[in-house]
Amino acid sequence: MNLFDKISNDIKAAMLAKDVVRRETLRGVKKEFLEAKTAKGADGELSDDAALKILSKMVKQRKESAKIYSEQNRQDLADNELAEAAVIEEYLPKQLSEDELQIAVKNIIDSCGASSMKDMGKVMGIASKQLSGKAEGKAISEMVKKLLS
Repeated sequence: MNLFDKISNDIKAAMLAKDVVRRETLRGVKKEFLEAKTAKGADGELSDDAALKILSKMVKQRKESAKIYSEQNRQDLADNELAEAAVIEEYLPKQLSEDELQIAVKNIIDSCGASSMKDMGKVMGIASKQLSGKAEGKAISEMVKKLLS
């Protein structure tokens, strides 16, 4: 079962359980998936890789919004955004810990023969593809900088 079908089934389960936050969050996810499927140039299908990118983007947006709401003393809205982020994160692969990320980036640096900051672009290209969905781009970038400098 692909991610799109799983989300659709989980919406039904959330409706039956009367779980409002989960239902509304998953409806938002399904809306994003449908828009991606019907976007200009799309072939009407949504690969799991594309779906994972959408989910990652949505989690990032929710966390950024929660941070802004917290700074403006709107904890009620921040809590809602964090609850939605938690629901979406259930569908993402487990995120790498800092140690696991460091090992993965070291392996990538060794495999492509990078030795200095001049090679950062080459390393980031490979790392972004291999670690997509497993770590945030910012964390990958910081680890590459740390290991190359």
